[in-house]
Amino acid sequence: MDLPRRYVRLFPLVAALAVLVLTAACGTGDGKAAAEGQTLTLWHYERPESAMGIAWAEAIKQFQASHPGVTVKFEQKTFEQLRQNAAIALNADDPPTLLEYNKGNSTAGVLAKEGLLTDLTAEAGKRGWDTMLSPSLQTTTRYDSTGIMGSGAMYGIPNYAEFVMVYYNKDLFTKYGVAVPATLAEFEKAMLTFVKAGITPLSVSGAEYPAQQIFYELVLAKADRAFVKAFELYDGKVDFAGPEFRFGATTFASWVRKGYIAKDAARVKAEDMNLAFVNKHFPMVIVGSWMFGDFARTIKDFRWGTFLFPGNTLHPGSSGNLWVVPAKAKNKSLAYDFIDITMKPEIQRLLGESGGVPVRPDASAVTDAHNRELIGHYSTIEAADGLAFYPDWPAPGYYDVLGVAIQDLINGLKAPDDVLADIAKPYNENLVRLGR
Repeated sequence: MDLPRRYVRLFPLVAALAVLVLTAACGTGDGKAAAEGQTLTLWHYERPESAMGIAWAEAIKQFQASHPGVTVKFEQKTFEQLRQNAAIALNADDPPTLLEYNKGNSTAGVLAKEGLLTDLTAEAGKRGWDTMLSPSLQTTTRYDSTGIMGSGAMYGIPNYAEFVMVYYNKDLFTKYGVAVPATLAEFEKAMLTFVKAGITPLSVSGAEYPAQQIFYELVLAKADRAFVKAFELYDGKVDFAGPEFRFGATTFASWVRKGYIAKDAARVKAEDMNLAFVNKHFPMVIVGSWMFGDFARTIKDFRWGTFLFPGNTLHPGSSGNLWVVPAKAKNKSLAYDFIDITMKPEIQRLLGESGGVPVRPDASAVTDAHNRELIGHYSTIEAADGLAFYPDWPAPGYYDVLGVAIQDLINGLKAPDDVLADIAKPYNENLVRLGR
């Protein structure tokens, strides 16, 4: 049937409008229209009351506001769940869109090498994430074809930093006339004062990660950047019988003998270690900035503060854990949008105000004195290129190797030289596997 002329003349206009509508629906701008009906599945293991948990909850709210047609499915995980099962989850046909994962050769590096993570290099350049992260923070975002961090493509994006420091009970320091130490010798003198008063100075967990980080602090007391690059990045030769490791092992063992570390610390878990400090059983605990927010919330009946490990320029620390996008993930643009929100100044400021360490720190924007002190410590470390990563990173399974080795030192089951031989063997075997 022939159509009236006026309808025929309208066809080009209607067709043009249809193209415009379809183009808008396909998201030529930010892709929000195309995201209608899609789902962002997000996994992380930060507690809701932590600085990251608080900041990321706000990021979810902002994401929902800017993506009204998208369903956000958040699943709370534990660190151990992801540490043990990430490869299985990412190999599944329907993995999460985005998840928090631990950084380092033995974790994110392994997943990157196995092709389980999305290369974020181009997206980082497009959105400016690469310029927001300092070179030292980018070390843990980049992995080469063998899974070694420090070079290659970006496989994860952190929006916070972290480092290990000393938390102390100011009231106990005042009571026993102990000043905040500036050198390792002063630190040991302070601990001896507490021992003479019948008080074990350090709350320590040997059943989990904290004890090996104290050991690494002592190693770093004799180390330089070249040592860190050799040990962590395989850029040079590591001598486990050399002055750095020998000092760490022998000094740690002596701290146990002198009563600076309790002889039953080998069976103490990290949570119990931290609780013992909160309950005033110990004047000090050496642990990461990830505990800062918890201490700020729970310590109510004594004055407390923090200081960097005395005398060290290098400290265990790095970027925070990474936002990674599984290679098999659907709706990857949603993951990129969410990461972008976590890097916004207001989310970074909320991180700092909640006791976290933003990757874009601005101490002047933080009102709480404790939080300003925390960000000040990080600025000191960053200015000195002092982030030295963590001792369990270099080789797969090294966390457990170090855990057993440090327990042997605490329990006096092995001499320092034997412990160093124990940790050298799997490290060097890993080098052989990598052909280095």
